[in-house]
Amino acid sequence: MNQSRQLTDGALLTAIFMILMLIATFVPVITLIATFLLPVPFIIFASRYDWKPSIIMLTAASILSALLTSIFSLPLPVLMGLGGIMIGSAIYHKLSAYETLARGTIGFVVGLVFIFVFSQYVFQVNLVNEMNNMIEQSITMSQNVMDQLGMEELSEEQMAMLTEQFDMLTDLLPVFIAIVALLLAFVSQWVGYKVISRMDNKKLQFPPFRMLRLPVSLIWIYFFSLIMTFFGLDQNGMVYLAVNNVLMLAGILMTLQGFSFIFYYAYVKQMSKALPIGSVVLTIFLPFIFLYLVRLLGIIDIGFSLRDRISNDKK
Repeated sequence: MNQSRQLTDGALLTAIFMILMLIATFVPVITLIATFLLPVPFIIFASRYDWKPSIIMLTAASILSALLTSIFSLPLPVLMGLGGIMIGSAIYHKLSAYETLARGTIGFVVGLVFIFVFSQYVFQVNLVNEMNNMIEQSITMSQNVMDQLGMEELSEEQMAMLTEQFDMLTDLLPVFIAIVALLLAFVSQWVGYKVISRMDNKKLQFPPFRMLRLPVSLIWIYFFSLIMTFFGLDQNGMVYLAVNNVLMLAGILMTLQGFSFIFYYAYVKQMSKALPIGSVVLTIFLPFIFLYLVRLLGIIDIGFSLRDRISNDKK
């Protein structure tokens, strides 16, 4: 009976995925919405039957996508399928929302890496080189616009500095991949929670953002990476790239921890929500001032259990 239901659910959810896939491919108006919904069938199936049967569903969906659209669309079902399966499997094993988010992020990272490899060997397109070409074209266009407007041309030193800053974008590509994967996982998990809660009568939801607490080990990773930057690493070496990416990613996570503490503080002290929301807005518009303050607050919160001290003071 269970095997029969599994096959029925798999066929139905694969059909739903294919409908969403065709909409995402051929209906420009709602492409973005359909794309974000693509992981949901995999999340539902994996939340019921775990990851092994879900891999079979992913294989079937990938083959159908290639047949009904083209082989060039193969990366999309792989990306959405891997992320959805990781999220659904975490739900199946009753992991916490943030553990589920972490697993979903890993799934989407693997999917994004697959897109890079697929583009390299099937499309014969190196996405990193394409990014570098776009950056060079942007710099050239900016120079041409300045010439046409009669503005003063940039000196060689300024051009070198500008080029170096743009090159850093390519160096930090792993961080951007991780951020994109995190956003995809968050949206997919949030939608998946809503759908599963309604279909299977479960109460799945994210805990309040103020309850976010990252592990203490993150501080050691951050400071170790920070110390490594003082050793004059070769800017073209793998160690330099790895250290900078880890430092950037750890810094982003601790900034999130800082915002979480601000939301927690406002909640405990029964303050207006304008304080935490305002802190986010100010950090976005004035990052050079507030970003490092929020990050420092996150470091203190993780390292010294700042919110526990506030809770004890209230008691």
